[in-house]
Amino acid sequence: MTAITTARRRLAGIFALGVAPLALTGLSASPAAAHGSLTDPVSRVSACFAEGPESPKSAACRAAVAAGGTQALYDWNGVNIANAAGKHRELIPDGKLCSAGNDKFKGLDLPRADWPATTMNAGSHTFRFRATAPHRGSFALYLTKAGYDPAKPLKWSDLEEKPFAQATDPKLENGSYTFGGTLPERSGRQLIYTVWQRSDSPEAFYACSDVVFGAAAGGGGPAAAAPPAPSASA
Repeated sequence: MTAITTARRRLAGIFALGVAPLALTGLSASPAAAHGSLTDPVSRVSACFAEGPESPKSAACRAAVAAGGTQALYDWNGVNIANAAGKHRELIPDGKLCSAGNDKFKGLDLPRADWPATTMNAGSHTFRFRATAPHRGSFALYLTKAGYDPAKPLKWSDLEEKPFAQATDPKLENGSYTFGGTLPERSGRQLIYTVWQRSDSPEAFYACSDVVFGAAAGGGGPAAAAPPAPSASA
């Protein structure tokens, strides 16, 4: 593969996510033709991709690259299980929720309290899931319990049993699924876990979004905020 072709594929992935190119040097990998991730509030993989896979700015994203390599970030829209069929808890072990048990994305499972995060408040919010390949299906968003400790591996028991927001076949706007939900009261650093289960296939996609209630979000830099929507869908 020529360097020019590789660069073009990298740019295609960047614009699919809806963020401006960060740098045009050192392009050595290409994004997979996958399907999407939550961008508002920004997921770990989306935030780290926005920082730049080759030289991420935040300590957490650098650690994710050290653990799993850069390709996981280029494949930001591919945290999935092909045959999930709703069996998320059976298939994904504790400590591997953010990677969906996929070793390529193991860097996303690192227990840290400094992941890039989105500042949020209790109440209504419009969520956005960037879809590079739209599909029919349902979204379910789970919030961590009040005693959640981000410095420990994420377990299913850390999440509320029932989702606080759900949507089936939500509208697609500028390449992102948008739907509303009401966040319960929380304080400090928490995590939103998103499951997108396709109805036209057993495939499901997953995303971990770090959020901070009542304080400035950690992580710093542009990646701590949701990337802007692109002008056209992928």
